[in-house]
Amino acid sequence: MTLALSGKSSSAGTAGFDKVLKMIDDMVVLMGKEQGDDNDKKEYCEAQFDDSEDKVKALKRSIGAAESDIATAKESISTLTEEIAALESGIKALDASVAAATQQRQDENAEFKALMASDGAAKEVLAFAKNRLNKFYNPKLYKAPPKVELSAEDRIYANQGGEVTTAAPGGIAGTGISAFVQVSMHAQNDAAPGPPPSTWGAYSTKSEGNTGVIAMIDLLIKDLDKEMTEAETDEKNSQGDYETMMKDSAAKRTTDSKALSQKGSAKADTEAALQETTGHLADKNKELMATDKYIASLHAECDWLLQYFDARKEARAGEVDSLKKAKAVLSGADFSLVQTRRHTFLARVDPDDR
Repeated sequence: MTLALSGKSSSAGTAGFDKVLKMIDDMVVLMGKEQGDDNDKKEYCEAQFDDSEDKVKALKRSIGAAESDIATAKESISTLTEEIAALESGIKALDASVAAATQQRQDENAEFKALMASDGAAKEVLAFAKNRLNKFYNPKLYKAPPKVELSAEDRIYANQGGEVTTAAPGGIAGTGISAFVQVSMHAQNDAAPGPPPSTWGAYSTKSEGNTGVIAMIDLLIKDLDKEMTEAETDEKNSQGDYETMMKDSAAKRTTDSKALSQKGSAKADTEAALQETTGHLADKNKELMATDKYIASLHAECDWLLQYFDARKEARAGEVDSLKKAKAVLSGADFSLVQTRRHTFLARVDPDDR
């Protein structure tokens, strides 16, 4: 050490300081590089944390929206299911009511036709009876039955002196009317005729008999005409109501069927969207888990550096500053001054210690 400080060899001392200066420079460069690495690492960590946190926020918003869409879709599917069931039930009930109304209309029409046939037959019987009475009471009003057209054989037989006879008409009282009608059932609210007189002497004259019996027949015929007219009116109104109901029912069924088809299609679309959103939600949840895992790895990698970055930077800056000062001292050192200080130092030292 004494040799180094005495500057015995000027060139040797300069070479030694150059090596030290170079080592100082290398250390300054190394520390600068280390600080640059820390800066880059800090920038990288902060950027990754920012990006990851933004990604987490975006994923959570997407997950929240997907969960809301799923809840809305499920509620919509439930509502559509109820509406579809109601429409199907309504269409089924409508078809049943149409079938019942059709059966009722058929029954009413059959009753109407039976009534018209019965009343018509009754009128024929009454007209026949009135005509027979006219033959006795009012011959001028009597209408003889149409002549029977004889066949060629009957004409030949008659021309030869034979007596041609015709079969008596069948039916009710020989009228040829086959339908049996109880007239009293159709003469509504009319009292039944009283019992016949004990003797024909009860009628004082033919005119009185004519007036009584024939008037009663006319009244019965009038009642039958009224009943038939009312029946025809009821039948016409019932048929009109039925046709209106059929038209309205057909229109409603068309509307309900169209609505049923639309709601079925909407339900299918909503179910498909629900399935897609459910898959999207699962993907986002997986992505969120992966992002959280990546953030955890960032904490393991970056937390220590971010926590001690300022302290490391400050300590490194202090070291660099000290090295630079040391270099400045070494670079500008006065060896003669060093030598003088050496003599001063030696003078203060005990001679025995030299």
